[in-house]
Amino acid sequence: MYRDNSLVPSESMRLLALGFLRERRLNYATLAGQTRQFTLRIVGPSLDLIGTPLEVLKIEGFVENAPLDHSGQGSPDSPLLLLTARGREEFGRLMASNLRAPLNDMSKLVLAIKMRFLHLAPVQTQQAQYLLLVDLYDRQLERLQDLKAQEEKTTANEFTSWLDLEMAQTYERLQHYEKLAAGLNSTQ
Repeated sequence: MYRDNSLVPSESMRLLALGFLRERRLNYATLAGQTRQFTLRIVGPSLDLIGTPLEVLKIEGFVENAPLDHSGQGSPDSPLLLLTARGREEFGRLMASNLRAPLNDMSKLVLAIKMRFLHLAPVQTQQAQYLLLVDLYDRQLERLQDLKAQEEKTTANEFTSWLDLEMAQTYERLQHYEKLAAGLNSTQ
């Protein structure tokens, strides 16, 4: 992790793989394919995300081969992977990490992964993640408003129009996560 407790690219890939395995058992090829497709759809091809093979998850003790059964899904040549207790702990640790601001492609990928698997995290972690997002978008909105105030003093051009669009989108996201956090509070 980075010093701010946010995920480095390899940890984001680990979180993604562990999340898929938390939902169901998969063989290595299917897990690798789903992981690759998810990242491609969010950030496109990225050299930062071509890292440690998922096979390392076994070495680290986060996954193991599931026992063979007669369901026809696993085979000796392509066993299903099973999340271990240590893998569940790692999933929880990674889900509880911070997000980096401002949101760049990597931060958006981590956010997408967290939103994809947030339902698997404890309610306290869900609440903490929503509050992190509220704080992140609130600070981002303040920065954009400050920048616009400075720019309006000197120029009025396409840049201020772009800032208006960014501020509107940021405000909408802020309201969205405030509503999710409030909804989670009301169900506790």
